[in-house]
Amino acid sequence: MLGLSFVTPFVLLTYLAHQTTASTLRLPSRDIRTGTGPEQYLPSNPVAGTAFIQLDRAGWTVTANSFQPGCEPRNVLDGTGGTWWESEFSPTMVPLPHNIVIDMKNSHIINGFRMLPRQDGPSGNIGQHRIETSLDGKSWTQVGSGTYANNQARKTTLFPSRRAQYVRLTALSTAEGRGYQYVTVGEIHVISGPKPTLPRENWKVTVDSENPLPNQHRAVEATDVVSTTYWSTQFDGATPGFPHTFTINQGSAKAVSGLTYLGPPTSIGRIGQYTIQKSTDGTTWTPVVSGTWADDANPKSAGFDAITVQYIRLTALSEAGNRGPIAAAAEINLVDGSRQAAAFTVTVDSEETTSATEDGHAINALDGNPATFWITKRNNIAVPPGYPHFFRIDMQASYAVRGLSYVPRQTPGNKEGNIGQHVIETSLDGNTWTPVARGTWEDDTQTKVVNWRGVQARYLRLTAVTEAGNRGPWACAAELQPIIQSSSLSPAPESAGQWGETINFPLVPVAAALIPSTSEVVVWSAWNADFFGDGNGRTVTATYNPSSGIVTQSIVTNTGHDMFCPGISLTKSGLIVVSGGTNAEKTSIYHPDTRSWSSAANMILPRGYNSQVTLSNGGIFNIGGSWSGARGGKNGEYYDPVANTWSLRPGCPVAPILTDDAEGIFRSDNHAWLFARQNNSVFQAGPSKNMNWFTTDGQGTTTPAGTRGNDNHAMNGNAVMYDAVAGKILTIGGSANYVNSYTTPNAHIITLGAPNTKPTVTAIGSAHYARTLHNSVVLPDGKVLILGGTNYAKLFTDDTAILYPELFDPATNSFTVMAPMQIPRTYHSVAMLLADGTVFTGGGGLCGLGCGPINHYDAQIFRPPYLFNGDQTPATRPKILSMNPAKEIKLGSGITVTMDGPVNRFSLVRFGSVTHSVNTDQRRVPLGSVTGGGNAYQVLVPKDPGVVVPGWWMLFAINTQGTPSVAATVHIQ
Repeated sequence: MLGLSFVTPFVLLTYLAHQTTASTLRLPSRDIRTGTGPEQYLPSNPVAGTAFIQLDRAGWTVTANSFQPGCEPRNVLDGTGGTWWESEFSPTMVPLPHNIVIDMKNSHIINGFRMLPRQDGPSGNIGQHRIETSLDGKSWTQVGSGTYANNQARKTTLFPSRRAQYVRLTALSTAEGRGYQYVTVGEIHVISGPKPTLPRENWKVTVDSENPLPNQHRAVEATDVVSTTYWSTQFDGATPGFPHTFTINQGSAKAVSGLTYLGPPTSIGRIGQYTIQKSTDGTTWTPVVSGTWADDANPKSAGFDAITVQYIRLTALSEAGNRGPIAAAAEINLVDGSRQAAAFTVTVDSEETTSATEDGHAINALDGNPATFWITKRNNIAVPPGYPHFFRIDMQASYAVRGLSYVPRQTPGNKEGNIGQHVIETSLDGNTWTPVARGTWEDDTQTKVVNWRGVQARYLRLTAVTEAGNRGPWACAAELQPIIQSSSLSPAPESAGQWGETINFPLVPVAAALIPSTSEVVVWSAWNADFFGDGNGRTVTATYNPSSGIVTQSIVTNTGHDMFCPGISLTKSGLIVVSGGTNAEKTSIYHPDTRSWSSAANMILPRGYNSQVTLSNGGIFNIGGSWSGARGGKNGEYYDPVANTWSLRPGCPVAPILTDDAEGIFRSDNHAWLFARQNNSVFQAGPSKNMNWFTTDGQGTTTPAGTRGNDNHAMNGNAVMYDAVAGKILTIGGSANYVNSYTTPNAHIITLGAPNTKPTVTAIGSAHYARTLHNSVVLPDGKVLILGGTNYAKLFTDDTAILYPELFDPATNSFTVMAPMQIPRTYHSVAMLLADGTVFTGGGGLCGLGCGPINHYDAQIFRPPYLFNGDQTPATRPKILSMNPAKEIKLGSGITVTMDGPVNRFSLVRFGSVTHSVNTDQRRVPLGSVTGGGNAYQVLVPKDPGVVVPGWWMLFAINTQGTPSVAATVHIQ
């Protein structure tokens, strides 16, 4: 084998002269030898280079001995080089030394530290320094020291693996050498691998038992690099019981920091409870670590502080599934405990290696230097290879991978190759791939951080589908960094639902609506993809197609309407009406048939943070919204979609719905909880503790409806009509003030009677978590899913984010904790039901460049428990084969529904729209009048438009297991 190696400051490169084995991708390129095509463009030779596994920093905290206001310690964890920590220099110059301490909240096996200096210049660069670790924050061990160079390059320090919860960087001098006393730091990361495994050529392995011929499974088969062969204790004839031992003699003492274990190809013999011991002579043994491995096929590991030892023994104490007395292993390795880092292997479909002016080698995307980049082949070639392009990383070992960081090309004024549409996949073997994220990235130079539910993987593959700016057929990446799970989230019960793919958007989705004609999701942010407030009359939008996974961006300018923080309603014809916001007087309408926006009549009272709701006659009622326009007096207003006119309702004043917010009217009339009922009436359930009825005919009227039990004001809480027939509304959470206020876990059931009568309010206790700024979604079976939010009312922060959803069951008035989300959904997040019975939730942030990871340019799909059997395999879903009438349904009429098998109930859920935790469109109508059986059912739709508000609905059929069908879309009026 012919090779070439050379060393750069942070990366060892090795070029190997043979073709890699790669998954086949059909690429739209031409044969460069003959000028004909298309043909498959051959992947690159494998390229190996050192990369670093940076621990996921979610939930970490940081402190320092001092800081300058505006340059707080937390900035080193915000994911952006545009902010930094700076020690205090005014009004008092705090002298050197300075220290900054990272608390990772849990102990981890770590082997390195990375520091990015402040990126706008060398001011405050650290020179002499030391790095220490601790398990308790009191006793410290020095693991590194030296002098950093006076530049803005990322600094990396590796050290022997050790367990730690705290890491401390102490600055002893500045790098400028001018005697300055203040220091700055841009970003800090802690490294946990990748660590190479030790060579096994000189090992001698002994076991307590191995299976004899003819079904021989010898001990050496656990060290043969073949995952389909395996060692097993004896099962032919005698079957000795636990414990079982696997003892390794390395031949000489070596630094070891862990053991990796891959179970047998079959489930029988998977090791559960285990202990690992060390010995210098093979006779006297000392415990190192013990634990229990899960009963699944994923690779397992046990890490520990680096030790220098010749003998290691793995003792199996139980079989993971209690299937018998057998222990087995396909592969066992020891992890190198020295300072060495493992070399990733990178495979790409092409790379630019021949240009004298453009170095586009694939390895550049792993070198830690954003000034270098990988770019696909485009020079000295007749026809450059076209999309799709792929970049595959072999991490050489299995990790719990929960994300990927992508840094686009950073060349000033040159965005060529920025990746737009993309798919991210993971694999354990490099052959079978599972999509974990897809979507479209914005065409800019900002770092894109993609998060997903943590999965075990050795391989990561990014497939670029389009160039973000349509500038050419090439793809480019300055840096690609896997994100490894280090969250302290407890595992969810098996019955708690599952999180699916991450959907990446070229914007922060702050508002969303479900399009009736296509079941697509249209989302938008503001005038900018991640910031609000300019009011320049444009809105960044995107459309997500759940069937194809494609995200398409569109910037709306023709309406002159920045649609940030509006009221949203779906009309009975399926148009999406958006009122107010940053351009406070404007009204815009989305037309699904043409995928276009148009201007409608301006409101009489400019508003923002207003609420609006579609009425039983198809009109729209709007109230509140002093965030935009003049403050106060945002009384009721009525929109006629047919006449395209707004008219005031002076009999519907805003005063009765105000909260006692500490910021006054600016906040107290925001985000009303509105529900349409009979005869064009509206019930206001909150967030004020005072409830009211409005009638919207003529001048309008207002009737007090009492208080929401003993509940306080609940700004940014939720209210969901989960049974419109019975008038049942769940209210949950919120806080007394919009900001700087503690939250409540209070939950109430409001049962409505006739309009203008006091409803019944029943306190049902508390949810598991007190939260505000969350979203709640009614499901086809009447349960309500509560997602995201924060434990304390504070904007633009994930510090107190609640990652555990809850599921409310109206049959028992109880709450069940669901599988935790990996991505916080806090202020400016959205959630709503999709036509396939899953839940879309996304967004959070919209605070510009300064808040880094708080801007969530993504969404995720949650699959509720009703989509799974008890063993977590997908449940068989009933299918709606046909309906009569097929789509156009009259109030009070019947529908004949033909199914593929028996079901026992049906429900309607109205298409939804949401922003700022308010979704006035969603409601559920259980269809109680069902006759027939077998495969044919007659379903009666209620005739009351105050129950079934005219418009587009999703019709679900539900079987006896509780599993819903994919919805049929019906238009009811």
